[in-house]
Amino acid sequence: MKKPFHFKSIAMRWLFRVYLIIVLAVVAIAVILSAIFVNLIFSNVQSQATDYAQGFDSLSTANAENFYDLSIALSDDFEYKNKIEVQVLGSDGRVIVSTTGFQSSDNVADEYNRAKSSSSGFALFRGKNSGGEQIMAGTRVVCDSSGKAIGAYRWVTSLKAAYKKINITVSLIVVISIAVLGLCALSGLFFLKAMVARLRDMGNIARKIAGGDFKARIEVENNDEISELCETINYMASELQNAETMKNDFISSVSHELRTPLTAIRGWGETAKMSLGSDEELVARGLDVVLSEADRLSGLVEDLLDFSRMQSGRMVMNNVMPTDVSELLCKVSDMYTELAVKQGIELSYTPPVQSSIVMSDPDRLKQVFINVIDNAVKYTEKGGLVLVAQTREEGCVRIVVKDTGVGIPAEDLDHVKEKFFKSNKTVRGSGIGLAVADEIIKQHQGLLFIESTEGVGTTATIVLPLYEPEEEPQAAEEIIEPIEPEQEELPIAENENKEI
Repeated sequence: MKKPFHFKSIAMRWLFRVYLIIVLAVVAIAVILSAIFVNLIFSNVQSQATDYAQGFDSLSTANAENFYDLSIALSDDFEYKNKIEVQVLGSDGRVIVSTTGFQSSDNVADEYNRAKSSSSGFALFRGKNSGGEQIMAGTRVVCDSSGKAIGAYRWVTSLKAAYKKINITVSLIVVISIAVLGLCALSGLFFLKAMVARLRDMGNIARKIAGGDFKARIEVENNDEISELCETINYMASELQNAETMKNDFISSVSHELRTPLTAIRGWGETAKMSLGSDEELVARGLDVVLSEADRLSGLVEDLLDFSRMQSGRMVMNNVMPTDVSELLCKVSDMYTELAVKQGIELSYTPPVQSSIVMSDPDRLKQVFINVIDNAVKYTEKGGLVLVAQTREEGCVRIVVKDTGVGIPAEDLDHVKEKFFKSNKTVRGSGIGLAVADEIIKQHQGLLFIESTEGVGTTATIVLPLYEPEEEPQAAEEIIEPIEPEQEELPIAENENKEI
């Protein structure tokens, strides 16, 4: 169901943050363009009127005596009477001659006085005349040869045609502005509708994924940022699906791992109980199995606890001390020698001549070696070989555990150190051993590499930094102080303590 628009929706934010700015920009441009066109039209009217009336500039050759006669002559000969009206003003600012032949009722004294006070000797008027018509008038002061104002001429033109052009121009600008705003609104709303629809689809799919439907996917339509987000959500769903699958496999595997020793403990416990007093050998055998399976359970629980600590960042190395890697490897190899013989596997380890000391938690490092060698033995079939080697290199020691087992598929190789991951689900194990081992090696500032070829075998390589003890400062040489010779005691004179 579509949700109604609300103030915090994307559409409303676009309206106030984007479209409002577009509206203000378009209005500002429209106003500026209108003002420019209006000024151009009025400037054109003024320019034409000035050109038409320029013949009256010859009044500047007149004097006070012949000013009137020359004005009448120019008025009679004026050829643009159908274009503009030209009025001649006396020195008092009153109209004395007009090219129309009619006496104007307009009060032009103010314009004449403004023209006289102007440095250019010209004054422009735009407004309504006494008849209410919109006009433009320009008053030019006329001076005699001595520079004294003897009158003026004033051209007058109607602005009816000019305002018609202005109305048409401004209307066209308004229409274009509305069209631009409408186009922006339509394109913006169309874009927002498409984007909001995709975001809603993404939200619906995300809710499905959050509800546990990890197979839900978003259709990727284009190659834009939203499509990248869709691909990211799809990738997240895929990873969650894989994690869910691995978690379920992990639970199933751990359940099986727990059930097997518990079944053996229960079965042999009942057998030993029934055999008490009758078959002591069977009781002892049963107790050995119970203790062995209890140790196995304890190890599995410890792995789970280690995994929990690793996930919460609480796994720390305790009792860190200089440790001989050869000694630890020898112990772990001996632990698996008998198991390897039972499975028809050869396990080979030759301790190096030179020992390699590392700073480590011995129990944790032993746990890593057990995990790696246990994996090698588990995944190696009868007649195979597990080779454990140790080499000392510059500043580090390299431990290699190589087997001729089933190997790991290439597509699974990058995931073998991830939690819950098991490449071969037919072999016992919880799928967290390598993840814990990798974390332990990282906390020892080392590296764990896994290389494998399916059907050929797997090689696990552990690199740890060597421990280099700080050289103790040499003892300072003893400073032998010279022995001063003993001084002989002098006899005390008899009068030594006597007062002088």
